[in-house]
Amino acid sequence: MPYRRIQTLLSVPVFLVLYSYTAVVVFMILILAYARWRAGVRRVMGFWAKTVFPLMGKRLHIEGKHYFHKEEKYILLANHGSMFDIVAIMAFNPDVSWFGHERMLRIPLVKQMLLMTDYIPMKISTISNTRRMLELLEEKAQTRTVAIFPEGTRTLDGKLNSFYRGFIHLLRVTEHDILPVTLNGFYNLKPKNRFHINFGSRLSVVIHPPIKGPEMANKSDQEIMDNISELIESANTDLN
Repeated sequence: MPYRRIQTLLSVPVFLVLYSYTAVVVFMILILAYARWRAGVRRVMGFWAKTVFPLMGKRLHIEGKHYFHKEEKYILLANHGSMFDIVAIMAFNPDVSWFGHERMLRIPLVKQMLLMTDYIPMKISTISNTRRMLELLEEKAQTRTVAIFPEGTRTLDGKLNSFYRGFIHLLRVTEHDILPVTLNGFYNLKPKNRFHINFGSRLSVVIHPPIKGPEMANKSDQEIMDNISELIESANTDLN
């Protein structure tokens, strides 16, 4: 039997287990949210994120943990290759507010999970929508780390897509430090354009040293995007 067919057959029960497990976790989180126990919500979400990969028979390696300090507020920027990227980041930082596509809220279980993180949906670009999104980003950045995939969508070939400028505004109005993160192996694990899971992929999260916000103030938008893109790409083993 071809290797790909075996992986496809194995992926079906794994997805069933993951979705069932996530449904139970979402139910627990809703109860905690109703009780207004935010710390409990964060703990459960962190536990969920850390246990998703072992359920798949995978181990998640996290490098550079010493660069991340929970008490600090960052603009976290990462490459985007898989639906599991969010889980990987929440495994080391469950208390993060996400900014991403509105279509993510169309997935029932994912919707409930993201709403618990104060998810900021990116809507069709109009003057009023853009103004409101920027207001929400600034508001959330005052109390939480905001995570953004600056490519806007998942890569289809493992390479970084061009960055959008949305995070630049947040950087300039808050001067928060940027925390660049490279996600490795997730494109090989489960890319956007493939159904089955590649159980042979090696997963790792590389946390880079934070870039001081004030140091970026005098740089142009393009210089900022180029610098961060090069840094994230420098540790991207999916390109090898």
